Amino acid sequence: MKRERKREIWDFEHELPEGGGGGQKLILGLDGGATNTICICMPVIPFTLNHSPPVYARAVAGCSNHNSVGETAARETLEQVMAEALSKSRCSRSAVRAVCLAVAGVNHPTDQQRILDWLSDIFPNDVEYFVENDAVAALASGTMGKLHGCVLIAGTGTIAYGYTEDGREARASGAGPILGDWGSGYGIAAKALTAVIRAYDGRGSETMLTNTILHELQLSSPDELIGWTYADPSWARIATLVPIVVSCAEVGDQVANDILLHAVQELASSVKAVVHRLGLCGKDGKDTFPLVMVGNVLEASSGWDIGKEVISCIAKDFPGTHLVRPKVEPAVGAALLAWNYLIEQYQHELSGVGYD
Repeated sequence: MKRERKREIWDFEHELPEGGGGGQKLILGLDGGATNTICICMPVIPFTLNHSPPVYARAVAGCSNHNSVGETAARETLEQVMAEALSKSRCSRSAVRAVCLAVAGVNHPTDQQRILDWLSDIFPNDVEYFVENDAVAALASGTMGKLHGCVLIAGTGTIAYGYTEDGREARASGAGPILGDWGSGYGIAAKALTAVIRAYDGRGSETMLTNTILHELQLSSPDELIGWTYADPSWARIATLVPIVVSCAEVGDQVANDILLHAVQELASSVKAVVHRLGLCGKDGKDTFPLVMVGNVLEASSGWDIGKEVISCIAKDFPGTHLVRPKVEPAVGAALLAWNYLIEQYQHELSGVGYD
């Protein structure tokens, strides 16, 4: 059944002209998070990094974090989204020069190796592979493929990741909701649901989160939240309640406000931990370093701006923090990582050519 599924995914290649890409070589860049997986296809051609690179096709699928949906479902999603991107480009796997998968849940070399082994069964032998955590692609999206600085992702999940110019790296958070990613969308929404239950049974303060969440979910009593929550406790589903928490905080609800303040402290502490460990701030704590911020939790709101509050908190300790809002999406950042490697490899080969 599994092999049949794979054949169906790649059936479009039989309809392409011989060569499957007209001699053009491509890079696949993939960003896989807890909610969506995005794959883009771009050519291996020179371009100016001051401008967005050319993107031939873009495909979107669901979650590809194996910790959330399981390894089989994650692989099926990854393969499907790569096939769709190539199909939209009217190119086959033979046109692929490099693949960079940046996926949430890649936390250990064994995670990387499993995916590398799997990719080698899909693509031709001459393809270069890069497998990273999704935070690496997010950083590259702000630095146009250069791995230096720190990135903070806060969407359904959260992670802080940093790189130095000499290749050292560090991370904080990103271990999932059970292990305390409280600044994430899931963490914020879970605290809001908990606050509603606590207010209902008398352990916590009254909050407008109760009526607002019940109205949004079309429930009549906090008792019904128990059934709603455990009917499908997926991280992304719970995280959709974040805008309600923000709206309640904006009109003065203290419980909602405290939840967001706690999230700010958690997110800022993750960045501070990475910066300290890597020394990105220099010996005096004042050196400039880029901080790339990605994720819908960090997007500006008219009233309660979580991202702005996080930056303010970090800048108190590290005044050299340089905020970067990416001009390209993380999937493009993943492709740029591979593109930079190929360009460096090509230049190295040229420099090694001798002339008589």
